[in-house]
Amino acid sequence: MNGTFDDDTGAAQREPPRADADAANAPAEDERSSILIVDDLPEKLLVFETILEDLGQNLVFARSGADALREVLRREFAVILLDVNMPDIDGFETASLLRRYKKSAHTPIIFITSYADEVQTIRGYSLGAVDFILSPVIPAVLRSKVKVFVELHTMRQRAMRQGDERAARMAAEARRLVAEQNDKRSHFLAEASRMLSESLDIGLSEQRLVELLLTGTADRVFLVRTDDGATIERGLAGCAGQALVRPLEPSAFGAALQAVVVDVLQRKRRVELGSSARAELDRLLPGETPGAAAAVAVPLRSARHAIGALVVASLAGEPDTRGQDWSILEELAARAAIAFENAQLYHSLQRENAERVQAEAQLHIANRRKDEFLAMLGHELRNPLAPLRNALEYIRRVMPVDDKTAWAGEVMDRQLEHMTHLIEELLDVARISEGKITLSKESVELREVVHASVETAQPFIDQHGHRLTVQVPDTPIWMQGDFGRLAQVIGNLLNNAAKNSADGSPIELALSIDGGQAVLTVSDHGVGIDPALLPTIFELFVQGQRSLDRAQGGLGVGLTLVRRIVELHGGSVEAHSEGSNRGAVFTVRLPAVSVVQRAETEVSEQAAPCHIGQRILIVDDNRDAAASIAQFLQLEGHEVKFVGDGQQALSCVPVFAPQVVVLDIGLPGLSGYDLARRLRSQPPTERALLIALTGYGQREDRLLAIEAGFDQHFVKPTDPYELAGYIARWSQARDAADARSPRPVSLRGDL
Repeated sequence: MNGTFDDDTGAAQREPPRADADAANAPAEDERSSILIVDDLPEKLLVFETILEDLGQNLVFARSGADALREVLRREFAVILLDVNMPDIDGFETASLLRRYKKSAHTPIIFITSYADEVQTIRGYSLGAVDFILSPVIPAVLRSKVKVFVELHTMRQRAMRQGDERAARMAAEARRLVAEQNDKRSHFLAEASRMLSESLDIGLSEQRLVELLLTGTADRVFLVRTDDGATIERGLAGCAGQALVRPLEPSAFGAALQAVVVDVLQRKRRVELGSSARAELDRLLPGETPGAAAAVAVPLRSARHAIGALVVASLAGEPDTRGQDWSILEELAARAAIAFENAQLYHSLQRENAERVQAEAQLHIANRRKDEFLAMLGHELRNPLAPLRNALEYIRRVMPVDDKTAWAGEVMDRQLEHMTHLIEELLDVARISEGKITLSKESVELREVVHASVETAQPFIDQHGHRLTVQVPDTPIWMQGDFGRLAQVIGNLLNNAAKNSADGSPIELALSIDGGQAVLTVSDHGVGIDPALLPTIFELFVQGQRSLDRAQGGLGVGLTLVRRIVELHGGSVEAHSEGSNRGAVFTVRLPAVSVVQRAETEVSEQAAPCHIGQRILIVDDNRDAAASIAQFLQLEGHEVKFVGDGQQALSCVPVFAPQVVVLDIGLPGLSGYDLARRLRSQPPTERALLIALTGYGQREDRLLAIEAGFDQHFVKPTDPYELAGYIARWSQARDAADARSPRPVSLRGDL
């Protein structure tokens, strides 16, 4: 993960990208907001970084609740992404502690969790959470939600800065006035800014604004809220000396006041009220006080549209000793409009989130009940099968054998077997829905998996008279996997081919190795797959068209299970068909390596000391050269994978995590030098042993190799024993160095 970690806190701050191409769209330095991401898993932090780095903000990472609390004391954050499940302090406890700090008391918190029930949701929202996002996250959804709160935070900061700038300009002009007026003006604006920014309750903010104006600027205040067409929706009115600010209905405003509101919104600046409008003000606030002698209206406009007007009046017959400066109202109205719009946006988001959470909760409850029902139904249906089977065998033993009895027994046998298969599929549906499919991985030889699967599926294939052809390589293909689940994948594909092909038609099963991947294909010449069905063929309960008798049975679970098991093994599966009645081909790709078994030999007393095998990645566009080196290194006890170009190498590095990389320099596309630099910049290979195996052997070539980050430079043709010996020496030196210090080990002296 890019970024720098703080030695004291263990947190990391990710600066936004500095690429020239993005510079024009990146926010200014002083407008960047900080986003705190709290998760104890580095890989998840890397995922969040990848998703959010395009926002161009400062990403701060914390790996525990304690680290998050320390970061909050240091700076202000626009939004906090908080993992619910953490080892020391969980997300809810962390959120509770965050709310005790002034800086984070109102900071939006988005909980990230893989499971959120109603209890967790209620608890999270009680702590001030604004959203729950289920993991794994959808990048576009997470980015858009975080962006909203970043923009909201930026708007607040910008409003404060703009207000401070305007206040500064007004303070410069106010130097010509007496010190008392300047103090009053500054205090008024500061109080207004504080009051408008401390609450997201629109009604409370409007009431406080009116009260502030009554205590510091005017004798009568009217706040009018309008729609986009300048139609009055509602209003507030307050009079100096009266305890309450009272609401006003739209019908209370006369034609003169309505005309003033339209005029001020159209002009977008301050407008003085005429006598008829002032008379209506007196009618709205009747009392013993004299009528308004002076009154102005200023627009409440946000960056996007007008949201109302502010009308302020002073009383007649009173000397103008209060020194009204009506221009300050425009500044105040601008701040108020931004604050009101921010609050409105926040409440809109809250409503949307609440509606979405409610809908998701209902869907989750319905889905959970469905899963529980399927699991219960599958287990309950299993119970009668054993006694039915036992009773059938008992009848066969005690009753005399004749043709009709034998026929009846065979019918019951077939139907019991069919029911057992359906119940197993039903249980698999529950396992898939609940995510409870687990693997027991070990070293697996895929040819043995193929033979075991064919053995299991053969009776069903023979029953329909299919001709099965199996092709496997002579070389063993090894991988880390679950033998039983992999056999289930192949068995499901064979059964699918047999069910969807006419009796007696051929079926082909082939296993091969391609670029470090095991490729398994199952082909048939049956009913094929309709093009409209292809995109959803692996989804749960999806089946092609069948006859009304549904003689082949099945729930449409087999292919979904195939995809889930393959993905759990880090592979992929795809289906291809030319259309109806044109057959189908299913291709499974699994990460594997072709291995030549090492022959057992007697070890003499003078044998060299053994060393632990390394994970070695060979990158060479000459397949034969790469394969020959791979086979030799495999005989030495190493785990070897080879690919044909730099892009393939970069793709497999995060999964394979090689300890040694043997590179050809003259690679297509990305050269060996460029690839070496890229490998040195990635965490899985920053300490790996990089060996250049190339036909370029001049002194300049060796210097280029050193600059690119290579540890050794071998010229083709290379003695494989020399290559293996160098790897063994490096491995021993690294083990010895690791015992003393975690610093990287290099044998570059050999260059």
